[in-house]
Amino acid sequence: MAQQPGGPPPAVGVVAATRQPVIQSTEYIARIQATNRVNVVARVGAYLEEVLFTEGTEVKKGDLLYRLEQGPFRADVQAKEALVAQFKAQRKNAQAVLERTEALLKTPAGQKAAHDAAIAAEQALRAQILGAEAQLQTAQINLDYTEIRAPIDGKIGRTAVTAGNYVSNSTGTLVSIVSQDPMYVLFQVPTRTVIELQRRSGGKSSALVIRIRLPDGSLYDRTGRLDFVDNSVTGNTDTMLLRGAVPNPRQGAGRVLVDGQLVTAVLEDVEPTDALAVPRAAVLADQEGDYVFVVGKDDKAEKRRVKLGQSTPAFAAVTSGLTDGESVIVDGIQRVRPGQPVSPGPAAPSVQPPAGTAPAGARP
Repeated sequence: MAQQPGGPPPAVGVVAATRQPVIQSTEYIARIQATNRVNVVARVGAYLEEVLFTEGTEVKKGDLLYRLEQGPFRADVQAKEALVAQFKAQRKNAQAVLERTEALLKTPAGQKAAHDAAIAAEQALRAQILGAEAQLQTAQINLDYTEIRAPIDGKIGRTAVTAGNYVSNSTGTLVSIVSQDPMYVLFQVPTRTVIELQRRSGGKSSALVIRIRLPDGSLYDRTGRLDFVDNSVTGNTDTMLLRGAVPNPRQGAGRVLVDGQLVTAVLEDVEPTDALAVPRAAVLADQEGDYVFVVGKDDKAEKRRVKLGQSTPAFAAVTSGLTDGESVIVDGIQRVRPGQPVSPGPAAPSVQPPAGTAPAGARP
């Protein structure tokens, strides 16, 4: 309500605009992505006998996930082992023949042609053994493929095929596994902002820290680091893809970050910079932008247009429009009109910016 004609000036609480250490930060819509994702497929064709994992749980590298029908593959291994044994026996006989022909060459009964034939037979059997051992190795590999194991640590999804079905490489993905710790956070940043970030950080990713604001509005209690800036600009949006790596340890029964989750990435400077800080309650807005009321000469209220930097629900950093030490009205602001005399006094302690804090972009 405006002051009644002839009434005393309204009492207002003021706060001095002072320089405070401010953590510069910017927020972007982001998505969580697993650092590693594997689609598990069958390497051989066989009937699926067992599914040996619980869907939606975490598995370790090497854990047995599926067991395929093994009988035909064991039989093939045994057949290949028999073939190797057969060729080895034949080579042993060939070696004995070769030794006899070599001994006969020292006598009148020896024949060079017979000796050459014995050498060729022994060498041919040696080659056949190598070929048979290669076939045995392939058969053993195929037998091993009937046990499908987890290739990475991670959280396993829902199986696409149940026991009793025939599976092969053409079946496609049987199940997917996504790694859990750490996780990537990916977000698009305007090109001009990337240039500003590089200027502020001196080109060092260690000068920036990434915080995650979860879908419920709370801040995740782990921070990450920027580890990738794309090498090209998305033409239709003039943005660049940035990526950070964030720890995602197990907390209680599960983990906080989930692959594909939509979050807000808060990109902060590690070191604060000085900026004018005022209580957020002192900042008003209209169609022309943000403004505050300051107490000017003769204790009259002045409407002052300001530009804001990074803000929190409690405090705002003012980049232009105010000078250090000016008295900004916080309490009783609803009773103030431009040019109106006021009776200034100290604002409530709850809205005073405490010295030595980082009001804008403050970390929890």
